[in-house]
Amino acid sequence: MRGFGGKRSSANGVEEDGLVPPEGMNWAALKQLIPYMTEFKGRILLALLCLIGAKVASVGLPFILKDAVDQLNSSSVVVVPIALLVAYGVVRFANVLFGELRDTLFGRVTERAMRRIGHKVFKHLHSLDIAYHLNRRTGGVSRDIERGVNGISFLMRFMVFNIVPTFIEIGMIVGILFAQYSPWFAFIVLISVIAYVSFSVVATEWRTATIREMNKAESKSSTRSVDSLLNFETVKYFNNEAYEAARYDEDLAQWERARRRNRLTLFGLNAGQSLIIAAALTSAMLLAAYNVEGGQMTIGEFVLINALMMQIFIPLNFLGFVYREMKGSMANIDAMFALLKIHPAVEDIPGARELNVSDGRIEFNNVQFCYDESREILKSINFSVLPKQKIAIVGGSGSGKSTILKTLLRFYDLTAGSILIDDQDIKQVTQQSLRKSISVVPQDTVLFNSSIFENIQYGDVDASEERVWQAIRMAYLEEFILSLPDKELTQVGERGLKLSGGEKQRVAIARAVLKNPKIMVFDEATSSLDSRAEKNILEAMDRVRGDYTSLVIAHRLSTVVDADLILVLDNGKIAEQGTHAQLLAAQGLYAASWYLQNEVA
Repeated sequence: MRGFGGKRSSANGVEEDGLVPPEGMNWAALKQLIPYMTEFKGRILLALLCLIGAKVASVGLPFILKDAVDQLNSSSVVVVPIALLVAYGVVRFANVLFGELRDTLFGRVTERAMRRIGHKVFKHLHSLDIAYHLNRRTGGVSRDIERGVNGISFLMRFMVFNIVPTFIEIGMIVGILFAQYSPWFAFIVLISVIAYVSFSVVATEWRTATIREMNKAESKSSTRSVDSLLNFETVKYFNNEAYEAARYDEDLAQWERARRRNRLTLFGLNAGQSLIIAAALTSAMLLAAYNVEGGQMTIGEFVLINALMMQIFIPLNFLGFVYREMKGSMANIDAMFALLKIHPAVEDIPGARELNVSDGRIEFNNVQFCYDESREILKSINFSVLPKQKIAIVGGSGSGKSTILKTLLRFYDLTAGSILIDDQDIKQVTQQSLRKSISVVPQDTVLFNSSIFENIQYGDVDASEERVWQAIRMAYLEEFILSLPDKELTQVGERGLKLSGGEKQRVAIARAVLKNPKIMVFDEATSSLDSRAEKNILEAMDRVRGDYTSLVIAHRLSTVVDADLILVLDNGKIAEQGTHAQLLAAQGLYAASWYLQNEVA
């Protein structure tokens, strides 16, 4: 869908289709940009001086042309007309030169503002809690950022160096016409400009509904396409390519209908603007011709009036397009800044200190948690993990196993109770230092679309090559990597799809080891693997467990038989706890699950 809402102008400057305007002009967007525009105050001043120079040269051009025409019409001496024509060329070049200098100087200001704001929004999105990311639509958010950043460029370029200078130039021309020529010329210019601006604003507002509908369909289809392509394996598993294409086509059909209506309203807008311009030019030319016929004006002044009128209406010809795009840019900028107004549900307390992990002792004290009041997930969870112990948490689906991991990492804040690491409440320390101290091997390892080496180095982006290879050997990955055609430079594909499940899990273990934490969490790291892959992963886990406090969340009980303590969760509570042997002897939930899994095996 990219480009469906593109903006451009036809050869004669008449407006063509563009993107969305909002309900009304949102001037607050300009205020939000001011702090980002003050980094280069000197450049802004020089750009404004160049703008003034360009406008003075622009207004002066028709007067030089007038004098040249009059000289050529009345004198046989060619020296003066040649000098005027040379001056005309110099002033025209100065006009272009000042304009280019202005754009070059101010371009740096705009680009830096775009960079600063884009970086701030990106950084802010990563600071938001997991609940926001679970509910967001990636395609829609990425479009908000893209449109917002591009909106800054458009708004600065057209607002500062098109709209404002155009009206300054109109004011200068009206003043000159009123002072030096008939007030009727100034009156024609004023009336036509007011009529043109008023009609453009009213007609653009009239068109707003269809453009908004078109943009809504574009955003919907963009989100739909991104979501479908990200989950293309699922689409193929269920043979739903035709279904996805049909749903996408429904969105495109809605966009097509909106665009068709938009074209009809665009015809009305362009026709009305052209009529006003033609009427103004014709009126001014008739009046000038009448004055020339009566001897009140020269041929040069006739040319001057024509040049001034054209000079006014060429930039005004884009007004409808610029007005609509400015509205859209302001709305897009505001939508991007709205992302910055989203506050994470989990925030560091004022004065939060760094977590200092020496031993890696973990304590859950009367921990209670619920996503909403109607559904309590964890109910009075109490347990301790001693330094370098391996504690396993097992239980059925929905028992709360993964929620324990999320609360330990403080993706969510507890409803009640506390979690301590080396006697420090995790709510009192910074989230950055907390997560830096814990490595996680997740159930579903998602890798970046880069080399296998870079994916492992992601555990510590500053790690040396030697340290990365050490982590590779710890995860029993060296032999596999060296067998690849491109070895450690092998590309893993989007989300690591070129690797098998077991290979991805060992990459995750290597990445987690490289982080060099005091606490290691394995979140059902073998649940989706076959027996051979599971054996390899268990060997890798056993190889690294002695150096860390290990918390293993597991569904397959065979992976936790050597745990120092096994916690059996049921309906958000610890129903049983003990070693593998003790739990089998108790003949409770654990024993029943053990026998069931072995029977299935």
